[in-house]
Order: sequence, then C-alpha cells, then structure tokens
Amino acid sequence: MTAGSATSEAPGIRPAPRRVPLAWLGLLPFLLFSAGFLLLPIAFLVIGSFQTSTGEPTLENYSGLGDPYIVAAFWNSVTVSLISAVGGGIGGFLLAAAVVRGGLPRPLRTGLLTFSGVASNFAGVPLALAFVFTIGNNGLITLILKDVFGVSLKATGFTIYSQLGIALVYLYFQLPLMLLIVAPAIEGLRREWREAAENMGATGRQYWRHIAFPILLPTLLGTTILLFGNAFGAQATAFQLTGGTIPLVPVVIGAQIRGDVLRNQGLGYAMAMGMVLVMGVMILVYVWLRRRSERWLRS
Repeated sequence: MTAGSATSEAPGIRPAPRRVPLAWLGLLPFLLFSAGFLLLPIAFLVIGSFQTSTGEPTLENYSGLGDPYIVAAFWNSVTVSLISAVGGGIGGFLLAAAVVRGGLPRPLRTGLLTFSGVASNFAGVPLALAFVFTIGNNGLITLILKDVFGVSLKATGFTIYSQLGIALVYLYFQLPLMLLIVAPAIEGLRREWREAAENMGATGRQYWRHIAFPILLPTLLGTTILLFGNAFGAQATAFQLTGGTIPLVPVVIGAQIRGDVLRNQGLGYAMAMGMVLVMGVMILVYVWLRRRSERWLRS
C-alpha cells in the first residue's frame, strides 16, 4: 500500500470549532444599548419625518423647515451654543492650564477636578432654578448688588431670561467639561519639549505660542466643537429659564410633538433629524481632530 493510499484511507481530522471571543460577550450590552437607544430612535425619526399625521408619505415636513420661526429657532440655538462653546473653551483651557501647570496644592487640584466632574453633569431644571435664585430678577446676588452697592442688573440691560443669560447658565457645565477633557492633553506635553525650547533660548511665551499651543490646537478645537454640540442639544435648562419665549430647536421640537398650538409631529421629527445631522457632523469633526492630537502626543 502506497503512502498516498494510506493517507487517503486515514480518517479525516475535524477542524476545531470556532469559539466566540469572550470580548464580544462584554461588548454585547453596549451593542444592545446602542441599538435600543440610538439606532432604533433614529430610524423612528427618519420614518416619522416623511409621514403625515395620518401616516401617509410626504415631503412637507422638510419643506416646513424653511418657516421663519423654525429658521429663527435654529439660529438662536447656534448663537447660544457658539457663545457658550467659545467662552467655555477659552475659560476651560485657561483653567486647565492653571490646574496642571500652575503648581496648585494637590488637595486643591484634586478638589477642583472632583467638583468639575460633578458640575459638568449638573444641568436641567435644577441648574436653571439655581441661577434664577442667584441672579434672577429677585435673586440673591441681584438684591445684594442693588441694596448694598446700588447696582441694578436690570438697568444695565442684562437679564438671565435672554440668549446671553442662557449662554451664561450653560457655561456652568461647559467650563468644567472643557477642563476635564483638556487637562490630560496638557499633562501629555513632554518635559523634553520644554527643556529643548529653553536650551535654544525660547521664553515661556514662545514655548506656548510655537510648540505647546500648536500641539494642543486639535484637542482645543475638537473639545470646543463637543461643547457646541453639548449646548445645542440642551433643552430643559433653556425651557425652565424662558418658558419657551425664546425659540430654540429642542424647545420647539417639544412644542411640535407634545404641544397643543404648534402640534405637528412630522415637522418635529424633521427638526430632530436636522439636530441629528448637526450633532453627527460635530462628532465626526471631533473624532478627526482628536486623532490628530493623539498622533502628536504619541510622536
């Protein structure tokens, strides 16, 4: 019997069964959560935005986005989000630089970072009420300034129940969020870069201008975009402050879906799709800038 025939007569070896990696089991809850609270709601919005109240297909919902009231709502949301994002980005960066490079005592630094973690998630109705009780028309600070120092906030034209007031309230959670994201990037600046710049005669200002700031720029821009999206989607705080008198996209969407006067669910779904588009673009740009920053810090 030849070797070839012996080989052919030998019993076949069964391939080892493929096993699902255990890492996929850990990823399963995230996939289920994403499907249940992200993909399915988006699919529901897409379908609802192309339907009338009776379920018939239509494009009138998207044509309704050109209504002046809807356009004003988007413009107001962009304005408030831009003011709070730029203000929070600049202030948060300076605060993070002071915390990381300012030589603060360790207990103070730890306490500030802990407070930032809490404040970055403090929003909604409690935040709005806190500012109303503080700098509202009859707030604590408003009365102190008026009775003790003779300064009337109302006489200066400032009111918390305005676009500027909403942006100011948003800064309460925008500043600590910027601090938490930018602080690790500042800590990632290598000491060798600073030493090399000093050995070549560069001052501290020149180091930050020509080396540190260009390296941190993708992170700063990406986080500012993240702050913009964070403010663009906020609803409860603005609604509690203004009662819907200032049209913002999230507030108008709620009025379209649940309201009695402006009730038009299809138009509300179309506006929500506009918000999804804006938020999606913000996230993509943020991820791209974040990767560029990580590439700098790894090199």
